[in-house]
Amino acid sequence: MSEFTNIAMIGCGSMGGGMALLFAEDGVNVSLSDPSEDAMDAVIQKAENQGYNGRVHKYTDYTSLCKSLSSPRLVVFSLPHGHVGDKVLEGLTPHLSKGDIILDCGNEHWQNTENRQEKAQESGIRYIGCGVSGGYQAARAGPSMCPGGDSSALKEVMPLLEKVAAKDKEEKPCVGPIGKAGSGHYVKMIHNGIEHGMMSAICEAWGVMRKMGMEYEEIGDVFSNWNSQGELRGTFLVSIGADLSYKRDSSDQSDQKSDRQPNQGRKHPPLVISQVLDKVVQDVTGEEGTGVWSNREAIELHVPAFTLNVSHALRLASAFRGDRERAHKAHDGGFPPVELNISDKQAFIEDLRKATYASCLASYIQGMNIIAKADQKNKWEIDYSQVWQIWRAGCIIQADYISDEILAPILKSHPSSDDLNLNFSSRVAKDVKNCFPALRRVVAKAVETDQVVPAISTTLEYFKVASGTDLPTAFYEAELDYFGSHMLDKKGDDDDNVKKPMEGKYHFEWKPATSQKEQYGKNY
Repeated sequence: MSEFTNIAMIGCGSMGGGMALLFAEDGVNVSLSDPSEDAMDAVIQKAENQGYNGRVHKYTDYTSLCKSLSSPRLVVFSLPHGHVGDKVLEGLTPHLSKGDIILDCGNEHWQNTENRQEKAQESGIRYIGCGVSGGYQAARAGPSMCPGGDSSALKEVMPLLEKVAAKDKEEKPCVGPIGKAGSGHYVKMIHNGIEHGMMSAICEAWGVMRKMGMEYEEIGDVFSNWNSQGELRGTFLVSIGADLSYKRDSSDQSDQKSDRQPNQGRKHPPLVISQVLDKVVQDVTGEEGTGVWSNREAIELHVPAFTLNVSHALRLASAFRGDRERAHKAHDGGFPPVELNISDKQAFIEDLRKATYASCLASYIQGMNIIAKADQKNKWEIDYSQVWQIWRAGCIIQADYISDEILAPILKSHPSSDDLNLNFSSRVAKDVKNCFPALRRVVAKAVETDQVVPAISTTLEYFKVASGTDLPTAFYEAELDYFGSHMLDKKGDDDDNVKKPMEGKYHFEWKPATSQKEQYGKNY
């Protein structure tokens, strides 16, 4: 088994720099490479300040960088997605040897990863695509890691990754070999799609509570309570929602009374959340590609992912603030949510909690269905027990209740991708039935008062459709057959043709095709 005493970190931004310090903390010597010497110097200075003297060094050329590494060489990428990785691989390859390993820890598109794996294989270099989750804080403290690729390379790097990865409540590392080829980056991509669905639902719940007249810190108390018990317990995004609700900007000396301080004489710095604009731009600016990719995958694999699709659309609409301002003016003020006058505030907040959980659960269901379909198509042989372990801690979608109560019984049993649809689980059905009345009440009240709840409302529709056997699409199918002769199935048939997405067996001649003369008259 290889012992990696000297490794390289290429890319020293917030993620790469944090991971370099993480490896140094574990006693590994780290050789840095980055176009910005200032970025490398900043990492080295932090290493010195934290007592990792002499463990972090910078290099400005690949020749000396690769000579500084132990054998087999381990080169870690923390790079922007796209052509940058291709250029770095091309420059590195002449300085690497057969058996060396590249561990790509960027948020890279899985197909780029597979292309590089094939390119690297020509020189005998082993290339692992490793999704890394948890944000820049986790990169420093220990992230959730999702590696996939060459099995021999995975076996060699796993001891090192197990040391630095996040640990769950049982102190087990949240890392494991996911599967073949680009599966590591694929699972991380869908992790981010799930993340976006959950974030949308939680922010919508926050917006509803604001329209209930609740102060920011009061909402923080609600999120703290949600995170401590019930179906949203141990949910990272709820926990940070509670935390950020109390943060004040000490550098801003403007006079603002505390939201929670009745004493008129006391002034406090403003709450940061009170100053944040409603504008999420990462998908549009290119900083974040995973939201676009995960939704494209759902569509191309024909997986209904209502919550994920609509959550992404909300982010996109949010990004174009200027367009929204113009439309707001054109619509004479638009359709703003009205203040909510709720007679039983605590009961409605409980309904809102259940609606938020249902939306988070729907995000998981849809994400897992996308992964399963991709696994079938690409024959990655994903180990779903490892997916469960990787998502237990250190990642953005960490949700203890969902992990322990929903995912564990299914994913730890090593299911095949054919058996993975969580909508088939009686345990999932139990929770959906429990939450459905609350979900319906929240959506009804939101519709009545124009609250902005796209993810929560489409989750209601998702569960109705995903378990429905009397959809209005019978009329849809009839119209398709009317104008396009697209064929249809009939009620009463009970064969595979009916149960599977196969072309129907019947066509009805609703209106015979006619010539132009027949259509428009003799004088046409």
